[in-house]
Amino acid sequence: MENGGVDDQLFEVTVGPPPKAATPSAVTAKTFRHYDPSQSFLLPPSLDDWLPEDHEARFISEAVEELLDLSVIYGSYATADGAPPYDPRMMLKLLLYSYSIGVTSSREMERRCVTDVAFRFLSANAAPDYRSIARFRRRHLGALDDLFTQVLVLCATAGLLKLGRVALDGTKLRASASRHKAMSYDHMRKKTEQLRAEVCEILAQAEATDREEDETFGADRRGDEVPAELARRETRLQKMREAMKAIEAEAKERAGAKEAKNAELIGANDEEIAQAVEQAKDKATPPAKAQRNFTDPESRIMKTADASFHYCYSGQAVVDEKSQVVLAGALTQQATDVDQLTPMIEAMDAQLVLAGIEDHPKVLLADAATARTTTSKHSPAATSTHLSPPAG
Repeated sequence: MENGGVDDQLFEVTVGPPPKAATPSAVTAKTFRHYDPSQSFLLPPSLDDWLPEDHEARFISEAVEELLDLSVIYGSYATADGAPPYDPRMMLKLLLYSYSIGVTSSREMERRCVTDVAFRFLSANAAPDYRSIARFRRRHLGALDDLFTQVLVLCATAGLLKLGRVALDGTKLRASASRHKAMSYDHMRKKTEQLRAEVCEILAQAEATDREEDETFGADRRGDEVPAELARRETRLQKMREAMKAIEAEAKERAGAKEAKNAELIGANDEEIAQAVEQAKDKATPPAKAQRNFTDPESRIMKTADASFHYCYSGQAVVDEKSQVVLAGALTQQATDVDQLTPMIEAMDAQLVLAGIEDHPKVLLADAATARTTTSKHSPAATSTHLSPPAG
């Protein structure tokens, strides 16, 4: 057919409305609840409707708002310099709730303020950035310690502290440090000599090519800038020197403490003890295998629960047996719990005194690793120690 007839068409075209997609009869017989992801709110949403009434975030929010004294934190904002900071109540709520559920990363807190309903409830959709969260924690570290005492007072007032028996134990807390970013003292010493030679060589090369660099870089550059490779090596050299000094200082402190203890055991007077300590420090040399981590120098290699070794800290806590309220906590560099019993008892006593709590625990439960300083080497897997009231 001519002039646009049927024979000129490449495809068959059906005139009329497009056919509907086939739907299984079993589906069409069922009515589903309305679902429209693009539906807008007809009324402004309320944050109070987002969480169940018994959610932990509500309890933390109410405690911060009504029970804790935040005057120390607010008092630190006496000046009005810079942009307005986030409300301390909101920041404190975020920190307390995050730590209570095991979230310690400031970056993770920032992410959850966008994706987690409880975090959005506590922050009122403010979503503070991780730098602000970290700065708030560092700035008010002393005030947060005081809040721990306030919480103990509240727990005692509510009748949660029975103080019949308390339990002490420790756990390994992984540090943000890699085993590959550490170096032994002996290796540092050898590497320092190697880097020093490389630095001298690079300086000589830089001196010999000064004129060539002037022509290469043009008149707007001096031509005697420190080469990038030299700067990198000098930085590494400086870091290793600092690490070596820290290892040497630790070795001296350990030697001095050991000598002081030995002198006390033989009945030496204060002058003799001081003299023995100084002599021990002068003679002290670090073990060749003593390591220092460049990412987190304060962490130490420890064996963790999965039988592997990582850079960690040892966290200690004394807990009331009945209510599980934490009475004292500490973070140490010691891989074992052997020497933590006495310091943790003293820390617990100090916290109870600060909280104005007159009752004192009668018995302390601890495992054999912690109680080894007060029991025999044949102690059972767990032991109990009867406590005496603190002096005064």
